[in-house]
Amino acid sequence: MTGRLAGKTAVVTGAGRGIGRACAVALAAEGADLVLVDVAADLPGVPYPMATRSQLDCTAELCRERGAAVLTAPADVRDPEACARVVADAVDRFGGVDVLVNNAGIAGPSGRVVHEVTEDEWAVMIDVNLNGAWRMLKAAGAVMAAARSGSVVNIASTAGLVGYRSFAGYVASKHGLVGLTKAAALDYAPYRVRVNAVCPGSVRDSAEHEGRMLVEIGRSIGIAPDDHEAEFVTQQPMNALVEAGDVAAAVLWLATDESRHATGGVITVDGGYSAR
Repeated sequence: MTGRLAGKTAVVTGAGRGIGRACAVALAAEGADLVLVDVAADLPGVPYPMATRSQLDCTAELCRERGAAVLTAPADVRDPEACARVVADAVDRFGGVDVLVNNAGIAGPSGRVVHEVTEDEWAVMIDVNLNGAWRMLKAAGAVMAAARSGSVVNIASTAGLVGYRSFAGYVASKHGLVGLTKAAALDYAPYRVRVNAVCPGSVRDSAEHEGRMLVEIGRSIGIAPDDHEAEFVTQQPMNALVEAGDVAAAVLWLATDESRHATGGVITVDGGYSAR
């Protein structure tokens, strides 16, 4: 296969559905082999279902249809040993890690003012969205630094750039992820390893990618599932929701050598929301 990522290996977390699936398929279409990571089980304290093993297997099949060799890796990014094992398995199977897409994340528990957030609710949000990305970066970064090559793409959010009422934990975790991106970019620059962030806005929950992040964000603030798309569109300067494929396109560019001088950057894919 020829492609912009031919001969490369990419690790994608949160690959069971949504943005993670879109990223995995886009990378596969450009020649990358894939290590697909997802918890593939529900998490205590998270008020909605996580992706399932069958959804992770569906992503894998979509990538194989595009010519990729695929390793599925059910793993919880809250577990340091699991993160280290994912990277070790990637090296054993494919010989290295060229791209890491840190996409695993949760949107809830949310929908409360700061003083109503419990210790457990705060902890699970930070542990998945921020600490999990750091654990995967720590494991993959060592491999990339030794190879003097690599690209890390952290999937943050417009919540990493601006505040949102009733989402303190989510906003804090995503602001932290943007900060981690900038600091890690400086740490790894001498090793020719690039670290960037993509900040999506409101991403439509398409049937193709089986996403449900937006509906859950809406539910946490009292918007009915049938009404959430229309409600969120009213907040978009371009009068349209972002598609998961739009985010994947930005990730793909950052994964390729076309962005070889881009590091420490933050790319917004939000239809102008954060420009206001």
